[in-house]
Amino acid sequence: MRYFIWFSLLFSLLNSTTQIPKDPIPPNIIFILADDLGWSSLSEQMDPAMPGSKSDYHLTPNIDRLLKSGMRFTQGYAPASICSPTRRSILFGHTPMRQDDESFGRRYEPGKNSFLTIPQVLKKINPEYVTAHYGKWDLRIGVPPSSFGYDFSDGDNGNGQGNTSNNGDEKWTTFFTEDNPKQIDTLTNRTKRFISDQVNQNKPFFLQLSHYATHANITARAETIARFEKIPKGDKHHHAAWAAMLADLDASIGELISHLDQLGARKNTYLFFMSDNGGVEFIAPVKNRLDHPDSFPSPMRNAPLRGGKWTLFEGGIRVPFFVSGPDIPVNSSSNTLVTGYDLLSTFADIAGSKEPNSFSLDGNSFKASLSNPKTTSGSRNLYFHRFNNGYPHSAIRSGDFKLLKFWKTGEILLFNLKKKKKKKTNLAAIEPEKRVTLNKELERYFKEVNPALFNQLSTLTAK
Repeated sequence: MRYFIWFSLLFSLLNSTTQIPKDPIPPNIIFILADDLGWSSLSEQMDPAMPGSKSDYHLTPNIDRLLKSGMRFTQGYAPASICSPTRRSILFGHTPMRQDDESFGRRYEPGKNSFLTIPQVLKKINPEYVTAHYGKWDLRIGVPPSSFGYDFSDGDNGNGQGNTSNNGDEKWTTFFTEDNPKQIDTLTNRTKRFISDQVNQNKPFFLQLSHYATHANITARAETIARFEKIPKGDKHHHAAWAAMLADLDASIGELISHLDQLGARKNTYLFFMSDNGGVEFIAPVKNRLDHPDSFPSPMRNAPLRGGKWTLFEGGIRVPFFVSGPDIPVNSSSNTLVTGYDLLSTFADIAGSKEPNSFSLDGNSFKASLSNPKTTSGSRNLYFHRFNNGYPHSAIRSGDFKLLKFWKTGEILLFNLKKKKKKKTNLAAIEPEKRVTLNKELERYFKEVNPALFNQLSTLTAK
């Protein structure tokens, strides 16, 4: 009997010490993409050193809470100044310049190239990842999210699914009231169910939640509009219905955060937030949107930035951009240059890839910056292009300088974005060496990634 007891104890000891511990569940990643939300549209400053980098009218307590729970990137950029090129760029980690516009559908057709998307990259790193895309897809090539690797989605959705009216004349001249404005409740409930399912099954997940708000049509709950009609209006923000639309979006994001907290999933989840481009410069938009801000009688809606959606001025591409998650310093700020085509590499880094930048032709992982705000991405350039027959233009951001090139007129604008007094001053004639250097680099990159379009635009300049 004594020998039996000793044998049993020894067996139990050996068995307990030889068990292989389970690997921890990889981090979850949630990416919230707002639509047409300007850099200075929140009630929290996007740059702590710049008081004007917030709204003088809007109220966004839940988005502010998410922002302050992590790190804001004061110089975060959308890849493009309009919807579709930005969404394509984020999906593949490529600049819109490289992807082109008219030929995108042919060049990036599923199964016809070696380019990987965000869900495909994450599944390659760890097949356990479950992926979903809910809301506005809007690649405008007739291909749904499932064809690019998403396990769950609500299809090839564009602006129409979030609109109340199909009458384009009403887009800026009126507003609409609904109980489920911009499909906010539908998207939030679908998202919550997806998250609950994965948490209950101990599955890591990636979720992109692409809201239709705050894109026109301007739609909000009647009671929210009534609340903002009673609030004193600001100088740059004063549209009650638009403010209400943003407030309804804010409430839904608060509901999502609370759901994560209730599930206990927040501690293992990274939440990324950005906008697909800057806000419209005025409501209603103006035709002379390339004009200097001083030429308008009132501040532009993205002030202190110049311009808005449709242009490559700062107001068109610098956007709210922040991340909350494990080991990210609370209420921290980083001046690192980041953009939407960096997200694929960053997500790969978070998922455990040893070579995260190998999946993207143009983006860099900024995961290192998330644990240390002083960490920078080193010396790099950001490249942008506006596909538009009327005023095609390109831009390069390099260090503190930004150069814009207008292809039809040949006009070049050069700005120093660090020096406050010179932010609105064209330095092209004052600093000719910097103008020549940046213009050469812009043209070099453009010629490398899209020679056909570069040659076409160069012909316009020659005329």
